Amino acid sequence: MVYAIVRAGGRQEKVSVGDLVTLDRVPVAAGGTIELAALLLVDGDKVTSAAADLAKVTVTAEVVENLRGPKIVIQKYKNKTGYKKRQGFRSALTKVKVTSIA
Repeated sequence: MVYAIVRAGGRQEKVSVGDLVTLDRVPVAAGGTIELAALLLVDGDKVTSAAADLAKVTVTAEVVENLRGPKIVIQKYKNKTGYKKRQGFRSALTKVKVTSIA
């Protein structure tokens, strides 16, 4: 089985061909393609981690959709002072499908 560890959106993800991965927002429309930087490539018993060899490796992914993550509610409260604060946040995400590891 061939899989790669790629850097995507400040995190590292383990991907193989056909996987759906959710990343931080990438400025590419749905249907476009992106290339992810490979940090490690595993092909059966052969492991490639040298920077010179990884420069030849390309991990290509197709953008499936741009979406927003779940709502996160942040609440702050201090007792006996009347201080209350409420804030919400939704992260911008992109769902991609890995098409090839070459």
